Amino acid sequence: MPELSNLIAFSLIALGMVLTPGPNMIYVISRSISQGRKAGLISLGGVAVGFIFYMLCAAFGITGLVMAVPYAYDTLRMAGAVYLLYLAWQAVKPGGRSPFQVKALPQDSNRQLFLMGLMTNLFNPKVAVLYLSLLPQFITLGSGISVLGQSLVLGSAQILVSLSVNAIVAMAAGSIAVFLTQKPGWATVQRWLMGTVLFGFAVRMAVEGRR
Repeated sequence: MPELSNLIAFSLIALGMVLTPGPNMIYVISRSISQGRKAGLISLGGVAVGFIFYMLCAAFGITGLVMAVPYAYDTLRMAGAVYLLYLAWQAVKPGGRSPFQVKALPQDSNRQLFLMGLMTNLFNPKVAVLYLSLLPQFITLGSGISVLGQSLVLGSAQILVSLSVNAIVAMAAGSIAVFLTQKPGWATVQRWLMGTVLFGFAVRMAVEGRR
């Protein structure tokens, strides 16, 4: 087990990141609204497998390899920052859409829903940054507890937090969408809040030094 303070801090960071709408949440919401709650939860199952993939990669040392190569780390950091800026612009640009706004999507099979959820997460830079740059900072070396064990526990905590929040959102997406339709002012506030938070993450990611 990692130190309790590290586990709590990492879980809070994971909560903050999942509450910032990103590709995973937007895809799950879109599916829940257009194809029903079951489709949203199946999509979330694919997202979960993507999280497990990243967790295992980090736990078994790929994180150390990437962070040992400065250019690889910087490329990932800057690419993630640019992508977050793009998401922020998509949120606040004239005619921008809220993730809770109904989108016309084709009716996909359960297999397609699962695979799309998986691919959305695998290509989500926010998840890559979480595991490649944040997780190692919460691992205590020389504590007598294996790095592998600490990585697995921290990663499992992040997965639990993310899946819990996204499952609640998937189940309530329809109701939230109706509320925002009836209260268009709230939709505008939500879009600008999302854009501001994404912009803040992008700037912080771009200017932070290599740790």
